[in-house]
Amino acid sequence: MWRFAVVVAASGALAMSGCATNTDSSGPATETTAASAEKVDAIANTLPEPIKSSGKLIIGTDPSYPPNEFKDPAGKIIGFDVDLMNAIAATLGLTPEYRASLFDKIIPSVQGGNYNVGMSSFTDSKKREEQVDFVTYFKAGSAWAQKVGAGINPDDACGKKVAVQTATVQDTEEMPARIKKCLEAGKPTINVIKFDDQTAATSAVMLGQADAMSADSPVTAYAIKQSDGKLEAAGEIFDSAPYGWAVQKGSPLAESLRQALQHLIDSGAYKQVATNWGAENGMIDKPVINGAVS
Repeated sequence: MWRFAVVVAASGALAMSGCATNTDSSGPATETTAASAEKVDAIANTLPEPIKSSGKLIIGTDPSYPPNEFKDPAGKIIGFDVDLMNAIAATLGLTPEYRASLFDKIIPSVQGGNYNVGMSSFTDSKKREEQVDFVTYFKAGSAWAQKVGAGINPDDACGKKVAVQTATVQDTEEMPARIKKCLEAGKPTINVIKFDDQTAATSAVMLGQADAMSADSPVTAYAIKQSDGKLEAAGEIFDSAPYGWAVQKGSPLAESLRQALQHLIDSGAYKQVATNWGAENGMIDKPVINGAVS
């Protein structure tokens, strides 16, 4: 992911009692769904025949990353990414089928053919492009959150406890780089506390088990918003990079998704979805296949 991670203390009471949840009752006043997009035959005809014939688009996602993908109180997977993918599927004449998964299992499942698409706020990186192809659809960075008044500086966090979600860019790239700088300066290491889902990482900060958390900027912003004034930003957004939908290497599905997204950008539906979820700052105007910057 880079996942644009905003920690959700779905409710302050739950977070402070030590319970973590990956559901949230909040969302946009008006969600854009598949109903706002119609099939475009010229784009649908570019689909690989097995997917076109099935009538379904099977999507693997880790629904613990609000506001991008998470579960509502009834257990339905919702979010910015979901609304956008619903519109993509409608444009392609397909019915989306979402399958919940641990984040680090999604790309292997795409490679193995269990999912047509991996949609889970993945940062499109050169390393990940060795495993799958990506269609870029958004731009996000990393951002830290802390308890109000904690005074954490991400650029001088040696000796601090920092919560991250396992296998995210924050876990695999950001923390190792920051730890290296601490050690080279003769300072204590950063104690990285890893969690299987982002909600648990956020709760750790709320409960005082971690000094701060690092996640994708949209996710961190959302977590702060949902914290009832208990969390605040620590530092600025950094390391901006594209989000991408993952597909098998060489699959023509990538071009089908790219064309469908360009259509939604041109029609205004993409902007509507982003606006509904407060994600306008990360919008792009030209999706590409494999657009990693590093």
